[in-house]
Amino acid sequence: MTTVLTPASPLTAADRCDRCGAQAYLRVVLTSGGELLFCAHHGRKFEPELKKIAAEIQDETDRLTAVPANAGDDER
Repeated sequence: MTTVLTPASPLTAADRCDRCGAQAYLRVVLTSGGELLFCAHHGRKFEPELKKIAAEIQDETDRLTAVPANAGDDER
């Protein structure tokens, strides 16, 4: 049996943490099927256990520290 994983779509502000309802930055695709969404805090908290049951983990927490492209532009 061959499993083809399609690229995951980026997480948006509408994607919410299944634990607390904050914006989700991690998508965990389970080996048993389905997925879970977590904020950065809960993703870190549950990471050891999630790695045991995950087929794939989409981590977008780097977006929390990314500097917007126009942040250094001077206003004139």
